[in-house]
This record gives sequence, structure tokens and C-alpha cells, in this order.
Amino acid sequence: MAEKKTRKTVKKKPTTKKQKEDTKQTKKKTTINTASSAAKSSTTSTKTKKKTTKKKSREVEKKKATATKKTTKKVSEKKKTSTKKQTVEKITVIESKKEEKLSPAEQKVFDDINKSLSDFFLPESVINELITEIIEKKIPAKKIDPIVKRVIEDYKANLIDPSEACGIVGAQSIGEPGTQMTMRTFHYAGVAEINVTLGLPRLIEIVDARSTPSTPMMNIYLHKEYREDAKKAKMVANQIEITLLHDIAEIETDLTNLFITIRPNLESLENKGLTLKQIIDVTKKIRKIDVSEKKDKTISISLDSPSFKSLLDITEKLKSLKVKGVDGIERIIIRKEPDEGYVIYSEGSNLEQVLDIVGVDPYRTSTNDIQAVGRVLGIEAARNMIIQEAHNTLSEQGLNVDKRHIMLVADVMTSDGKIKAIGRHGVSGEKTSVLSRAAFEITVNHLLQASRRGESDSLEGVAENIIVGQPVNLGTGAVELVMKRSKPIKTKDKE
Repeated sequence: MAEKKTRKTVKKKPTTKKQKEDTKQTKKKTTINTASSAAKSSTTSTKTKKKTTKKKSREVEKKKATATKKTTKKVSEKKKTSTKKQTVEKITVIESKKEEKLSPAEQKVFDDINKSLSDFFLPESVINELITEIIEKKIPAKKIDPIVKRVIEDYKANLIDPSEACGIVGAQSIGEPGTQMTMRTFHYAGVAEINVTLGLPRLIEIVDARSTPSTPMMNIYLHKEYREDAKKAKMVANQIEITLLHDIAEIETDLTNLFITIRPNLESLENKGLTLKQIIDVTKKIRKIDVSEKKDKTISISLDSPSFKSLLDITEKLKSLKVKGVDGIERIIIRKEPDEGYVIYSEGSNLEQVLDIVGVDPYRTSTNDIQAVGRVLGIEAARNMIIQEAHNTLSEQGLNVDKRHIMLVADVMTSDGKIKAIGRHGVSGEKTSVLSRAAFEITVNHLLQASRRGESDSLEGVAENIIVGQPVNLGTGAVELVMKRSKPIKTKDKE
């Protein structure tokens, strides 16, 4: 049956014009599509044709197939060659950029350092520092080799020994200077007007990963256009600083007639860059009141249902009504810093909204709220903030703690992708060992809960082994090696 149907469709002869049109269309399709799609299109086109003979249709199909194969091969070859060219171009561009970074003098010094290093590894930062120092001080090539050897010696001396108790050393090196810190210090080195918690309370805040610091503040840096012009800097400051209605206007309540009049201060309106219309639009947001502007540039407010209680409630709402600015930022100070221009310091913090304001430099603007940095910029930025804030609080009181100890604490706090406190609600509370948790805080509760659950302790940590009386699996305790002396030594002694 299928053969008969195909014969019926094939018997009618086609015109030459239609054949030419079909071949043109198929050629266009084959240049765009792949071999498989072209073959499919050719088969569908042959089915739709009503006036073709058996022989001619087969010949046309063969020609089409060969043409499609040739075209697809050419297209694929062209694509491959183009991709190869692109990759070669990219590689050459990268290599040229790398070559451009080093000058001929720097390249020569770099080669000399590599010769003296041979197979020993040094970090890139150390090598770059060496290159700059050698070029600046004009050290001859003969002296490079002994300098590099001295650097290798110092580098080896600073490396941690295998199975060293780096956690205990880090805890001691931060904890011991913490005992020498002052308990209460409220001042800021750059701006005398802003009070900031420093010393031991601030260090405790950082380590505890508090949701909001006791005195949040921001250092807001501006773009080049804004930091050089005082007016533009003030415009940005007005957009950031929160302005309430009672700061720019007097609110009077008429108890006899039960209505409120707002008398805006025109000078303060100009300073804040506000208009009467903006104040009216903001006051209209309060429900159950009618707002109208008078000729003497005052705003009168009448109540829909006048009563003494509702009048007092609305006056309180109007006093704390936000007209302009960012929530959380109460006060702002603009200072002209040397080699920087105008910088904005704020009491209060709201990183997310401040970064959206036009004129603020998002790459340099910082806050002392670590949780906000974690929410807005991510966990890596929060880790860097913990290191920076802890180092600044310690160095502000003249305590020189190595940054690597603080880095270890920051890594432990942020290893899970969330900012955890070092305490029973965070790192030490999540330990697998029962005895180490019990040794930290709430001993009885931890032991009772562990016995109820049937927990086991593998005694891998420091605290557990000390409690039990075993040697700790760190330092010399980590080495499990027994050395036997040979017998020939004893025989020689006897002789």
C-alpha cells in the first residue's frame, strides 16, 4: 500500500521553473543548517512536491545530498579555523599583556632571581617586592644571589612546623594582649565629634559577631567629581542624612480648634535641598487628615474625626516623620582630608541604601557593621572586615599582633559561609567533642544531654585529652615513631 501511494505522488511531471526554485531554496537552507537538518528539509520538500518522476527525484536528491555535505564541511572547516584564530589571538594578547607588565630591567632582575631560586618556591608578592627593592637601590647582579639565599632562609624560618598547634598559638597571641586593653574608650581618631567604641568592648563585639554594633558608623568616599566640589559633596550628604519634620519646621497644635499648623524654616529647607511641595506630599501619607497650604507658606492639618487624643497622636507622628535621607543614619560630618578631598563620616550605618546613592564610591565606602557587609557584599568581604576591624582595634592601643593569628580566627568564623560567633552559640557550641563543649560553658547541661543521646567522644582535640590525662595529638604528641638502637654499639663499648 505504501509503495502504491508513493507511485501516485511521483507520476506527475514537474515544470522546469519549479525545479530551479526548489534547488535555489535548498541551497540557501544547506548553507545555514547542518548536514542532518539539510537532509531532513530535502526529504520533506520531496514529499510535498506533487509533480516529480521517480528518476528525476532520485537524481535531484543525490545532488542535494552531495551539495549539502560539501557546504557543511566547508562551514565546519571555516568555523574551526575561525575558533582556532580567536584562541590564538587571545593567547597572544594575554602573553603580550604579561610581557608588557615587566620592563627590560625588571625582566633581567626577575631572571637572575629565578636562577638563584632554582627549584625553591617563593610567593609572587615576595618576588615582586624583591624586584622593586633591587631596582630602587640599584643593587648589582653579583649581590642578587646572596640576597635571595638570605630571603629563602628567612622564609623557611617563618614557615609553620608540621603538626604545630597554630590554633592555641593564635588564641594566646590575641588573648594575652586583650588583657592589657582598656575597658571603656569612646572616641574616634579622625573625627572628634563621632564617638565609637574601641578597645576590649569592640574586640568582644567582633568575636561575638553581634547583629548590630553598639556605635555603628560609616566612612563614605565619593567619586572624583563630588569629592573635589564642596556643594556636590553637601548634596550627597543631604541625600544620606535622615531629616525629620521637626528638624526643618515648627509644629504647633491648636487645642481649642483641634488643628495643627506646620511652619517650615526656609533657610533649613534650602540647606537640605527641600521644597514645600515635598513636605506636603510626605505629610499626606498619614491617614485620616486633610493637608492644605496657606498663603503665608505654612501648612495646616485638620482631622477627619477631630478629638483630643487623635490630635496628640498625629502631632507625635509628625515630629518623627521622615522627609528625606537614609534610614539609620542620624548624623553626618563632612571633612576635607589631605590627598583625598571631601569624605563623609556618618553616625549610624545602612550600607545597602548608601551604595545606591549617586556620587558614592562603592569600592571604598566602608562600615563597622560586619553582619551588614556579609549580607550586602558576601562572606569573603565579611572575612576581610573581621581581620581589618580586629587588627585596627588592637593596633589603635599599641598592641602589635600578627595578622595571621587574626586571619585564622576570621577563617574559623566564616568557614561555613555564615558569620558565626566564637562562643557556645557558634564555633565552640558546634564542636563534635562532648568534653570540649562541657569544658567551655554550661558543663552539666552538655554532659546530661550527651548521655541522654548516647554520644561518644573520639578524643581528637586538645581539651578532651587534657581532661582525660592523655598526651595531645599535636606537636611532639602527633609523632608516633619508635627508634631502636642497634646491638653492635654495645659490643664496641665492651671492647
